[in-house]
Amino acid sequence: MDNGILKVDSFLNHQIDPLLMKSAGELIADFFRSFGVTKVLTAESSGIAPALMAASSLGAQLVFARKRRPITMQRYLSESAPSHTKGGIVELNVSMDYLGSEDRVIIVDDFLASGKTIEALARLSNKTGASLVGFAAIIEKTFEEGRSLLEKFGVPVLGIVRISSLDPLSFVENEI
Repeated sequence: MDNGILKVDSFLNHQIDPLLMKSAGELIADFFRSFGVTKVLTAESSGIAPALMAASSLGAQLVFARKRRPITMQRYLSESAPSHTKGGIVELNVSMDYLGSEDRVIIVDDFLASGKTIEALARLSNKTGASLVGFAAIIEKTFEEGRSLLEKFGVPVLGIVRISSLDPLSFVENEI
């Protein structure tokens, strides 16, 4: 597609391939198993499938940041992030009831592109006092340099499929 958007709705963010998500979750879990992860944090909604599979493989809980805060969410924290696919700013809301200082968190999303959404999730995690221990994405668009935005957090970043160009489609060899 145009504007740097990669169309993956046939297996990742509209129709979901459960076997692919299970495999991705297991890869993420294998990478972060020694980090003592207690919570997997993601953004609503495309990050939920891979994050759930990673949480399941790690024996951890999944928390997803809601884009619309329900009236039942009384104690919460919010961060904003620009959305390339939605064409605007999204609010990410996390209940303070489900993430706290006793938690060790990895952030999992479908894409790592500019890194702005994942960075907003990291800020949310840090505000709760949780220990951020890593980031993972199913697809990383390395040419958008989101990884460099996340380096300031000082934790590992896992991109399962790393794309260096969309035209022509080119990949970065992974070391996992």
